[in-house]
Amino acid sequence: MLNFVYWPISAVLWFWHKIFGFIFSPDSGISWILAIVFLTFTIRVLLVKPMVNQMRTMRRMQEMQPRMQEIRAKYKNDQQKMAQETQKLYKEMGANPLASCIVPIVQFPVFLGLLHVLRSFNRTGTGLGSLGMSVEENRNTANYVFSPEDVRSFLDADFFGVPLSAYMAMPESAFAAFTGLDFTRVNIIAVCLPLVIMSAVFTHLNARLSVTRQNERRASGKISAPTGDNAQMMETQMQMMNKMTLWIFPVMILASGFMWHIGLLMYMLANNVWTFFQTRIVFDKMGKEEAAEEEARREAKRASAPQVAARRVDKRSKRQRRKGS
Repeated sequence: MLNFVYWPISAVLWFWHKIFGFIFSPDSGISWILAIVFLTFTIRVLLVKPMVNQMRTMRRMQEMQPRMQEIRAKYKNDQQKMAQETQKLYKEMGANPLASCIVPIVQFPVFLGLLHVLRSFNRTGTGLGSLGMSVEENRNTANYVFSPEDVRSFLDADFFGVPLSAYMAMPESAFAAFTGLDFTRVNIIAVCLPLVIMSAVFTHLNARLSVTRQNERRASGKISAPTGDNAQMMETQMQMMNKMTLWIFPVMILASGFMWHIGLLMYMLANNVWTFFQTRIVFDKMGKEEAAEEEARREAKRASAPQVAARRVDKRSKRQRRKGS
């Protein structure tokens, strides 16, 4: 169903593996790990502009909230007029609500595609998603753009002695596919669990960056607190969303970590680390832009203020003209 995703994902992964395989060794775990990490970076580079647009849109929508509340209160009995005025406000502020959807829409199929491609290196076993291939059949069957030789290379590569497609809940019937490695479930847990924890920690840190910035902007008056009849409800909803992003999402990663194999955990960790540093850079740039905009507003206000000295000169000139007459 997602072949249009599987083939490009496998092609990009293949490209980076060839690069790092030439530098190190095609069969080394480090070559495959770096290929996965740079696949992640390739995707994130392509998403830099949409991601920045998303963050700018979120900033504008936060600033729009007081006027949005006014529109809802004024046209609460006229849904069509409310929609029209809301669209006018979006256009005036240069905000596009759909901009916040582009990055998740792109990343979700990429995540599923990478999950499928990496798991398809090992099609033995009879568990969920397994094809029940024999070890020999699996090692001699291509995986999208990867040749049988590439498949064997991936299966024989390891990360601290554990195969890259291993995961904590992997059925023991699938262990036999990795003919050159000797490992146990304890070994898998020892490698996977720290990666799961690090992914959860960076998910929390990324959420904390956004929540901290939001609180700072509210404290400085750049974002107004909700007002009106539904102010308390809106404030409660916002607090719940903040708690969810800070704690619930990291907990979900911890709870589901037993399903993610090493290759996919590397993708998740690289993705979260990229997000952390990109967010810091963009927030710093946006903070400087806001400071410049605020200074420009103050300068415009000073320029438009009446000039006291000029009025005094005018009064003196009037007195002089009267005396002369």
